[in-house]
Amino acid sequence: MSILYRGLRGRLSSPLGQNIKGGLSPLNPLKWISPICYIIIIFLLITSISELTWCKDTTPTPSFTSKYPVVLMETSLGNIFLKLYPNKAPKTCANFLLYVHDNYYDNTLFHRVIDGFLIQGGGFKRGFIQTHTYKPIINESKNGLPNLRGWVGMALTTNENSAASQFYINVVNNPDLDYNRRRGYGFTVFAKIIDGMDIVDRIKKLKTRRITVYSTLYKREIPLYNVPSKEVVIYSARQIR
Repeated sequence: MSILYRGLRGRLSSPLGQNIKGGLSPLNPLKWISPICYIIIIFLLITSISELTWCKDTTPTPSFTSKYPVVLMETSLGNIFLKLYPNKAPKTCANFLLYVHDNYYDNTLFHRVIDGFLIQGGGFKRGFIQTHTYKPIINESKNGLPNLRGWVGMALTTNENSAASQFYINVVNNPDLDYNRRRGYGFTVFAKIIDGMDIVDRIKKLKTRRITVYSTLYKREIPLYNVPSKEVVIYSARQIR
C-alpha cells in the first residue's frame, strides 16, 4: 500500500500523524520508534502500488541502442531528460526501457510528491486508472550508484525484488535508500537527470492531498497520501539516444 513513511529526515507521515481534519502532522519518530521499527520504516520509505496492479505473463527485454541511453519525458510542467546506466543496472535499465518502448508511461501521473525527499511516478494513468505491469525484476541496488539529488531509482513494496513500473526522482540526497549491508538491499538507482531538474523542483513544491482509490487486491477503497493537488502528467516518455 502507499501509506508512506518518512522517518529518516525527522518526520513521519502515517495515520498516526493525522489530525482531526484529516491532515498530516509532523512527528519526531526518534521519541518513540525502536531500532527494529526504524528498520521497518526504512523498508517502507518508497512503497509502490504494485499490490494494486496485476502483471503481464511475459517480460521481453529491449536491446540497448546506446551505451548510455537517454529518455525524454514530456510532462505538463516541462521536459525531463534521464541518462540511463545499463553498465551498472542492466536489468533495471532494460525493464525501464521496456515500459518506455511499450508507451506505458504515456499519460501517467507523478502521483506522489514529498518536498525534502522525492517525487514518484509510473503507477497510474490519468484519473488514477491502473494498468498491467510486467513481472517484477531482481534488485540491483548493490551497484554503486547513489541516491543523491537528481538521481533516479525504482520504487519497491516490502519485497526487495518487487520493482516494476514505478520510479522516483530524489529531490535531496537520500543515502539511507542506498544498499545497506545490514539490511541486505537498497533501492536501485539506474539513471540520472541530465536536464530538467528545474521542472522536478517545480513539481516538488506543489501542494498535496489525500485521496482514495479502488484496490483490485483488497477489493475496496484505500487511501493515497502526498498526491499533488494539481495534476502532473507525463505526456510521453521516449528514448532519444
